[in-house]
Amino acid sequence: MEAFSGNPKAWDDLIAGLPQPHMLQTWEWAQVKEKYGWKARPMVWRSAAKDEPSAAAMVLERAISPAGFTSRLKVLYIPKGPNLDWGDAPLRQGVLADLQAFARRQGAIFVKIDPDVKLGVGVPGAVDAREEPCGQAVQSELEKNGWLFSPDQIQFRNTVLIDLTPDEDEMLARMKQKTRYNIRLAEKRGVRVRAAGTADLALLYRMYAETSTRDGFVIRGEDYYQTVWRTFHTGSIEQPSKTVPFSEPLIAEVGGQPVAAISLFYFAGHAYYLYGMSRDAHREMMPNHLLQWEAMRRAKELGCRDYNLWGAPNEFNEADKLWGVFRFKEGLGGSVDRTIGAWDFTANRRMYKLYTQILPRILAMMRSRGKAKTRQSLGDA
Repeated sequence: MEAFSGNPKAWDDLIAGLPQPHMLQTWEWAQVKEKYGWKARPMVWRSAAKDEPSAAAMVLERAISPAGFTSRLKVLYIPKGPNLDWGDAPLRQGVLADLQAFARRQGAIFVKIDPDVKLGVGVPGAVDAREEPCGQAVQSELEKNGWLFSPDQIQFRNTVLIDLTPDEDEMLARMKQKTRYNIRLAEKRGVRVRAAGTADLALLYRMYAETSTRDGFVIRGEDYYQTVWRTFHTGSIEQPSKTVPFSEPLIAEVGGQPVAAISLFYFAGHAYYLYGMSRDAHREMMPNHLLQWEAMRRAKELGCRDYNLWGAPNEFNEADKLWGVFRFKEGLGGSVDRTIGAWDFTANRRMYKLYTQILPRILAMMRSRGKAKTRQSLGDA
């Protein structure tokens, strides 16, 4: 394990060439997080036999000051990483051991990982569901070596993934009949989809704020999303490099009036749907269905192999808060990927216990403040 010493493009090129590239491991995402209190520490593992990178991790480090403590402590987080061939048992065991040692050397409370290691595919209990032996083996090794399933699951554990390799007719045929009907209905009623540019960013945030207020979820302030979109060079790119991550929001309009939008990100042959927003106006015209179909077509045009719809329930039943959203995503013809989720290695058990007791109260307070700020930004408070 060694610190990476190259430039941003070299880092993105490196992780794009490894088995599990993800946009949250890019240099650009790390730069966003650095503006909000994190320090980026990219790390690389090299193969002794070939002297070439075999694994990488964009480690994010943050100093915290728990109440009642004068010293500043650290937490380490590797979003959607580390990036390696998790089926290579000696490699993964070496990487995990190095991360444990690194956390101790840094005086960290813990190091958190949440790689996209599959536990299974499909909804549990469904005819087409299957389990993944690699994920089961990784989970067992983590438990054996003192890693804990994290009470703070920052990213979604499960998601819906759409295969973009078939032709468009086959992609449409995979969808549920109602979804295809709604796509055609939106087209027939005059919904139009266009790519957004930097001039649209304020509009995108306002629609996102309206959506969060209506649907009861918490979002960050406008400056955060502006930073994300601008860092990823928001705008239409006709011939992008697969190793250069970028963002391209799409806006659905009815009679020239924006009514819904989605924020897409592309990297290393993968497309990601991170943020979705809509207004109450013209919802009967099904703009969200057409938006997702155009997103799939656009991602395919840009050479992406799959489209990650970013989030599915932890428990696949109607009691889960994501159930309604999941039913919409399921209609688009994707398959469910279930992963091992986030795991913590506790380098300081006493402080970890304190941290996990305090964190829920801090998060509850932040959510309450976040909702109030969002309402104020809309002029509703």
